[in-house]
Amino acid sequence: MSIDWLELEKTARAWTYEAAGLIKDSLSNPIHIEAKSNPDDLVTEVDRAIESFFYHKIQETFPEHHFLGEEGVAEELDSLNGTVWIIDPIDGTMNFVHQKYNFSISVAVYHDGKGMIGLVYDVMNDELFHAIRGRGAYLNSDELVPVKERPLHESIIGLNAKWLVQEKNPYRNPLRALVRDVRSIRSYGSAALEIAYVAADRLDGYISVNLSPWDYAAGIVLLEEVGCKASTFRGEHLDYLKKSTVIVGKPRLHKEMVSSYVGEEL
Repeated sequence: MSIDWLELEKTARAWTYEAAGLIKDSLSNPIHIEAKSNPDDLVTEVDRAIESFFYHKIQETFPEHHFLGEEGVAEELDSLNGTVWIIDPIDGTMNFVHQKYNFSISVAVYHDGKGMIGLVYDVMNDELFHAIRGRGAYLNSDELVPVKERPLHESIIGLNAKWLVQEKNPYRNPLRALVRDVRSIRSYGSAALEIAYVAADRLDGYISVNLSPWDYAAGIVLLEEVGCKASTFRGEHLDYLKKSTVIVGKPRLHKEMVSSYVGEEL
């Protein structure tokens, strides 16, 4: 049975807007916060509620589809066979807790391992970055054009500066070399948004030492539609079933970052 990707994207988009409304409603109430793997790895009851919202919508509407999410409402997957929804209900939970701003909903649909639909929604700014494989990428109703290349010394990179000072971070020195040579770095606190910003030409590249698939799955679909590249620090394909280093950027910049800066010391 063939899948109508246009209709599926419309459904995913409608659910994303509905979920955003639930998140906004929650901001008027006290938020219960917990730490997961460390004191900076936060989760709230809103994260869990939004993931459950998507999970039950998918189960009711597409019972043959599979689900991969951050907060564990579904069983872990061991493959991407079939149609898989990969969802981060609130990407940038720390921003959600502290700022009530700069967080996103990330929704991806993959089919037999290929990214078919990618949605990254900036809830508070009402900006929806969205793409269907082979049909281009958009910011709301405006099509994103193929990105403009810039040399390294004119590039702005998304990067968490904390990694530059962590003594036990094995990537610290190559990242310092990269930061030395780029025009500037930025940190917005939402990986999905920062990857979407590369697709929208707001950033030239983005680097993360440790991301989960739901952080980058939707953004990769956007990137591919505008000609950008994504890989591990070693230049390998990203694995959508486990955590990974991630480096994304415009093609020439991505190649330069992988080969000349990050890859050389790994």
